[in-house]
Amino acid sequence: MRRRALPWLLVGPLLLLASCTSAPEPPEPDDLSPDPAPGQRWQPVPQVSWQWQLTGTLDLSVKAAVFDVDGFNTTKEQVAALKKAGRKTICYLSTGAWEDFRPDAADFPKELLGKGNGWEGERWLDIRRSAELEPLMAKRFDMCKAKGFDAIEPDNMDGYANSSGFPLTAADQLSYNRLIAKLAHDRGLSVGLKNDLDQIPDLVGDFEFAVNEQCAQYDECERYRPFVAAGKAVFHVEYEGRLREWCPTSQREKLSSLQKKTDLDAWRRWCPPKGEP
Repeated sequence: MRRRALPWLLVGPLLLLASCTSAPEPPEPDDLSPDPAPGQRWQPVPQVSWQWQLTGTLDLSVKAAVFDVDGFNTTKEQVAALKKAGRKTICYLSTGAWEDFRPDAADFPKELLGKGNGWEGERWLDIRRSAELEPLMAKRFDMCKAKGFDAIEPDNMDGYANSSGFPLTAADQLSYNRLIAKLAHDRGLSVGLKNDLDQIPDLVGDFEFAVNEQCAQYDECERYRPFVAAGKAVFHVEYEGRLREWCPTSQREKLSSLQKKTDLDAWRRWCPPKGEP
């Protein structure tokens, strides 16, 4: 589950000051994960650089190999511009929670909506009702495919571990997460496992990469070793602490790591692989 913005007032002046006093960041490698062979899905590899931006005006100039952006708000033209620049693109969608601000919100039957998940306008979905959810998610995935994305980041994939309003089990979650992976694969798209650390051993074979928030803060990064051992990228962000405090952990575990603000706008700090600038 991605985080939302907290009130902060001095970021603009601080960023302006930083831009005046800091040396420009070096370019990041964009050739670690080559284009897939015909008929194959894209496979991002460990430590490839990335950008995660879900709010604000999309900054296409960021020197990252992979862009993970909002599937609804990002246009086909923006995806094409990124691809022309040699970037891979990931389509962010919520697959485990309903959002009242999405254009297809009215398509979800009310009986599928559970408790709020902590964010305004969002409620957990009854993932046991796969017959009703599958066509809704398939339509969203078709949108990602039509816009030219390479992959999908499905969010809220751990409802069973939260107070969802439904008696969801680990087996329910495994079944639903595998359905989501299949929907992506049927469209030739790669797909990532978002958080859901407890089920990594069962799901690493179903997903091409993982997306994690705050594994360094909670001392959980080593749990992603099955993905790294399989040659699959772990796209990771931290919101707290300083980059130098947790970057060594990321480098040791071979994660693709960013420092981000909680609103997930264009601002970022990249933790490069060990030995790089």
